[in-house]
Amino acid sequence: MCAKLLTAGMVEVEVDYLARARALTPLIGEAAPQIEAGRQLTDEVVSALHEAGLFRLFLPRWLDGGEVAPSVFVEVIETIARADASTAWCLCQMNVCSIASVYLTQATARQIFGEPGSALAWGSTPNAKAVAVPGGYRVSGEWEFGSGCHHATWLGGHCPVVEEDGSPRLDAHGQPLERTLLFPKSSANIADVWNVLGLRGTGSDMYTLDELFVPDDHAILALLQWPDAARLKLAAPYRFGASSLYAAGFASVGLGNARGTLDTFLDLAQRKTPRWGRNPLSEDATVQIAVAKADTELESSRVYLTQTLRENEAAAMRHGGLTLDQRMKIRAAGTFAIRVATGVVDHLYEMAGTTSIFAGNPFERRFRDAHTVSQHLQGRVSHFETVGKHLLGIESEARFV
Repeated sequence: MCAKLLTAGMVEVEVDYLARARALTPLIGEAAPQIEAGRQLTDEVVSALHEAGLFRLFLPRWLDGGEVAPSVFVEVIETIARADASTAWCLCQMNVCSIASVYLTQATARQIFGEPGSALAWGSTPNAKAVAVPGGYRVSGEWEFGSGCHHATWLGGHCPVVEEDGSPRLDAHGQPLERTLLFPKSSANIADVWNVLGLRGTGSDMYTLDELFVPDDHAILALLQWPDAARLKLAAPYRFGASSLYAAGFASVGLGNARGTLDTFLDLAQRKTPRWGRNPLSEDATVQIAVAKADTELESSRVYLTQTLRENEAAAMRHGGLTLDQRMKIRAAGTFAIRVATGVVDHLYEMAGTTSIFAGNPFERRFRDAHTVSQHLQGRVSHFETVGKHLLGIESEARFV
């Protein structure tokens, strides 16, 4: 569970990021209601995460990052989600964003990530463009679902590149050119639009730009477009690609949220005697069977996900990256984990009875968070169709694998 970190004197030290995450769970769990009500992480939680280096898990060591293996990353995310799903979601999103650092010059990467408290966030958009101009791009657009944007120092925006006359700029293969542009958060306008069912504390608001100049050295290619020789020099997280890291990381948010729900139910079951009942819930055979099944389902999903990642880490280090087969395995494991986690939360919510229906109750919040995770792109049941087609030898677009 440890990662090596270069100190200022260039001495390698072992850092146990999972132990650091576990140490923060009491603070995060206590802050969860305030995070929910404020619709963003508290300053105290953000400062603690930075102090523990948990925003720097995927940064390279020369940026004081952890370069942690994806299998370690998901265990950290699951641990934080056991305390609060919104905190874990932001941490997952912003860490995956940080792999952009290896696609920049070292000078630009230090500008964006070098200062303590630095972090990058980005969202998605159907409406943006980058006009190619001398020295860079003139960028306009709006980006939704900017998870963690309130805690970031820099933001990113993916855009099609167009000429000054509005026509698409084409790459060497005749395809429309796209870039992800990075810019200071202070350059963007953030709109308060995050009024949602669950994961309220992520503050996943919309941000906009209007004709902002972004220099060439703040533009990155798609995160898989590295030549083989260059990828062979990279650490494990940079060989996976953002899609597989998101699939695994957000699945771990679901698993951690469900595990936190089970923790709460186990405590309730020993204290609560249902109305017109004689014995606490813990003495009900139906409850005993249900909690055993929930524990087994969550643990088996977690083991399947982490073992899949470990096997693929070893393969990626040997060969420079992931094959389509390996990415399909990660997609299947991630989707399966999210669906299992949602089902566990549903069952525990039901067994808690009327305790779970009151606003501010942990069951109520966990239920809403679970169903927001499952509605996300990463939780789509249709991913199984993509994986199934692949197993059957049927070609598919496989866009999100």
